[in-house]
Parts: sequence; structure tokens; C-alpha cells
Amino acid sequence: MEGFRALPSVDQCLLLPQVQALVAEHGRTAVVAALRARLDAARAAIRGGGSGTAEAAGLIPTLAADLVEASRSTLFPVLNLTGTVLHTNLGRAILADEAIRAATLAMANPLALEFDLGGGARGQRDDHLRGLLCDLTGAEDATVVNNNAAAVLIALNTFGQGREALVSRGELIEIGGAFRMPDIMARAGARLVEVGTTNRTHPRDYEGALTAETGLILKVHTSNYRIEGFTAEVPAADLSRIARKAGVPLVNDLGSGSLVDLARFGLRREPTVAEAVAEGADLVTFSGDKLLGGPQAGFIVGRKDLIAAINRNPLKRALRLDKIRIVALEATLRLYRDPDRLAERLPTLRHLSRPKAEIAAQAARLAPQVDALLAPHGFAAMACDCESQVGSGALPTDTIPSAGLRLTGAGGDAPDRLSARLRALPVPVIGHIHDGALILDLRCLDRDQALLDALSAP
Repeated sequence: MEGFRALPSVDQCLLLPQVQALVAEHGRTAVVAALRARLDAARAAIRGGGSGTAEAAGLIPTLAADLVEASRSTLFPVLNLTGTVLHTNLGRAILADEAIRAATLAMANPLALEFDLGGGARGQRDDHLRGLLCDLTGAEDATVVNNNAAAVLIALNTFGQGREALVSRGELIEIGGAFRMPDIMARAGARLVEVGTTNRTHPRDYEGALTAETGLILKVHTSNYRIEGFTAEVPAADLSRIARKAGVPLVNDLGSGSLVDLARFGLRREPTVAEAVAEGADLVTFSGDKLLGGPQAGFIVGRKDLIAAINRNPLKRALRLDKIRIVALEATLRLYRDPDRLAERLPTLRHLSRPKAEIAAQAARLAPQVDALLAPHGFAAMACDCESQVGSGALPTDTIPSAGLRLTGAGGDAPDRLSARLRALPVPVIGHIHDGALILDLRCLDRDQALLDALSAP
């Protein structure tokens, strides 16, 4: 009992100047809850044989640490040194400075989001993006929803609900999080009709599957895998002619989607949105936060009458974007009007197009400094070559020559131990384990000091 008497009450603690300072910083409710939790833990320790005096002495310092930890957001910056530029689990694209400034302005001010300043009447939020998207893709019209899966969903629901949707078996993809195209189609109310085989689909397969119940033909760009060898697929231009003859829309889902030819940045060429429109697709869907380098969004561009039908769908309101993402997308799309400076201003393309020689020089600079920081903990660092990838399902079989740091230590579990240690830093450092070492790919490291500061933290 004597041990328990050493513990102060909650009211006694609240009178202490240092606790009053914590109340001013964190609020009374949070401090009282944390105090009660700490006192409960102290009583449990005393019942286990601990000293009441020692528990009382450590109460307030521990309380302060508890409150700091509880107030810390679970969303905080990390250093993406995985080698995957568009890492889905790390938030994909980093926004351009122009998009960040636009989003900040939108957060702090009312905007004429759905207000026509000229006529003083209600406007349409998609109008802020429609002109830019049409200019950049050559489409008649455009609309936007909250991601590309939503874009496919609403297109399927608008034109395929209660009807059949034709898709090649080789294009029945599964995207991240185990979301499968057949499941999305089912939720949209469309009846899936598989055509062709996994590796080969011909025009006659689509033509033979067309019936009076066909609502649309869906073409899915297999951006997150490749089928190689004895293969055949129907080009979008040919598929467009089949769809037009049958009087049904062709929806071409590009997945990541790109507004520019990636070959100019040293990457393998992917079909652009403008090319998909020119090939005759009635609707083209693609993402905003992958190769385009903006915030999460799903774009739908194509025929004016079809876009109008999508905008009339009640799902459109449920899938619409807020003002912050709209202004960030507008700022991002405007950068594409100046393609010569795009790689300088858009972080995604800047990181993807960094020359290996530049990254190797960075690795050579950092290796001795990182080695010195890790040596006291039993680890070593040296420069190495490595391979980056685009990520988020884009160019899945392609890698980009890169360079980084190879971190090693004693014992077979050294990479896992070091990886856990770096993830626990105030600014976590995320790499990947390969061939018995933790690799920090430096492709996405804009400043040397960012890594050095992270590793120097206590």
C-alpha cells in the first residue's frame, strides 16, 4: 500500500507547472487521458514489485513523451530510396511546385469552384480542367473523377449496366489491392463477355461475340504486366472500326496513361492519350497520379455525347473531386503546355529521366559520409550500381540503370535489422533488400543533406 501512496492523483498532477504547460500545448482532455493511462501503468508496475517512489518520479517526463507520440501524425514524410519512382505505398507522384502553391491557395481561400463569375450563376467544377484536357489530348470533351478505377467503373455503369461488355481474356487485369477488372465490371452492373484467349485475341473473336445485348467494348492496356511469345491482340484502331460498325462505344483504359512520348526522356515508349483518341476510341480513361505526375484522379476523355451521359450518371457526384485536387490538377496540366521544360518542373519526369552518371556521382559523394554514420552501429556503406523501376503498374518489365548505396552488416539478418532501424527514424529511410544487403537507390534523392540529416537523427 505504501507504494501506491507515493503516486499523486490526477488533480494533484494538473496543478504542477510542467503539467499546466502540457495542457496549454495539448489540451486538458488529452492530458487527463494520458495521466490516467500513466497512473494505471504505474499501479500495475507497483503490483509487480516496482517502487512507488520511482514510478512517481518518472510520471511527468513519461507523460510528456506519451503526449508527443500521441499527437504525432501517422502520415509524415519519408525518403523514398526504394528505386520505385511511383511507389503506390508511398503515395505515388510528388507534386510540382506549381501544383503545391495552387493547392495551398485553395485550402486557405474560397474559390469560384462551381460559380460562373461572368453570369453570376452556378457553374461546373469540371470546366476548370475540360479545356486543358481537350487541348492536350485532342478529345471533344472531358470529365474527371477520383481515380482511374472510378473512371472505368462509371463508364461501364453508364453504357454497360444490364448489358454485355466485351473484353479480351488477355486484358482481364488485377490492379493493386487485389481489385480485379471482372469484379469492377460486376459492381458496375455489366455482364462480362470474355473474347479470345489469354495470349491471342483476333478481330473475329470480337465480331463473333457481338449481340443485341452488347453495351460496349472495353480495351484494357496491360500496363502492369506483359505477355510475351506467341501472342496477338487487336489494335485499338481496328477495334474502333468493329465498335463503330456495331454501334457500340469503345472504351480504352490506358491505366497509368501518359500525355507525352516517354521516349524523349529515355524511357520505353508507351501509347499516349492523344494517340488513343486519334485511333478512334470513343472514351479513353487514365490516371492523374502516375505517369502524369499529379494528384490522384481519373480522367475520361472522348466523344461529347458520351461524356455528357457520364456526367448525368448519379455516380458522378459520388466520385467527384474536391477543390484542392482540381486546382492541383489544373496547375499540373498547364505544365504540359511547355513540354521542353517538363522534366525540370515535374518531379515524376525529373526523377525518371535522371542520368545514371549523375546518380553515381551522388552515390560516390555520400558513401563515405553514410559509412561513417553507420559504423558505430556495426554497419558499412559503399557505392553500388542498381536498377530503378517506374512503379504503379507502368512499364513493369523495364528497369532504369541507377546507382545507390549498398549497406551491409554482420549476420544473415543484418539487412532486416538495418531496414527496421532506418524505418524507425524521425524521417524514415525506405530502401529495398537485395542479394544480402539493404540497397538505397538514390534516383529520387534530390538533396544529399536530406539523407545525411535523416541518418544523423538520434
